[in-house]
Amino acid sequence: MARSTGSAKTSMLRSLFVRLFKAMLWFAAGSVLVVLVLRFIPPPGSMLMVERKIESWVDGKPIDLQRSWRPWSEISNELKIAVIAGEDQKFAEHWGFDIGAIQAAFAHNERGGSIRGASTISQQVAKNVFLWSGRSWLRKGLEAWFTLLIETLWSKERILEVYLNSAEWDTGVFGAEAAARHHFGSSAKSLSRQQASLLAAVLPSPLNWSASRPSPYVLRRSNWIRRQMSQLGGDDYLARLNHSRQAPWAP
Repeated sequence: MARSTGSAKTSMLRSLFVRLFKAMLWFAAGSVLVVLVLRFIPPPGSMLMVERKIESWVDGKPIDLQRSWRPWSEISNELKIAVIAGEDQKFAEHWGFDIGAIQAAFAHNERGGSIRGASTISQQVAKNVFLWSGRSWLRKGLEAWFTLLIETLWSKERILEVYLNSAEWDTGVFGAEAAARHHFGSSAKSLSRQQASLLAAVLPSPLNWSASRPSPYVLRRSNWIRRQMSQLGGDDYLARLNHSRQAPWAP
């Protein structure tokens, strides 16, 4: 009887493992397919937009989500460079993860105080478009998986294009076009260098900082971003994006 019970448990565990393995394979195949499709067509929205909408229902505070997709050619080069300067200056060189920044953030967080992040633009795209907010190990693991996928299947130009159309710039304001109109009454294509640097400056905390009503800190940060933009090289930097370092696992 004991042997029969043990055999039944073993069979059950084996069946559970097979089902779990199959589910993981289906998830992997499905996520690869979705990322591959989004290489060619604009994402209809982002998981962060869904999250904001659900939060508004729970809080009983209606929210009007604003977003208008704009292709690469209809977004100001000033904004592209400003965002790279402010968020991820090694964007063209890394493979989705800035190891040096991760190590520095880990050391800082170990010392206590405010939590410092080290997410690259690629990681932020993975999180905003495909996942939910939070700091769980499960979400971080999925973020790493989707980061690997977009670095493998998309060009750097495509990653930045999706980021600029998915980033949050105020409550319910998503993407460069909506942000430009909301803050400056302009279009994403017509943003000036100063406007672009202000938009980039508030990205770390868009619900607390304003590009159109900048605090002294935001003004200082935007000035720093403009100096970094000059050092990066502007249009020459963007021209190098599609010839930048590719992930070693990419085909």
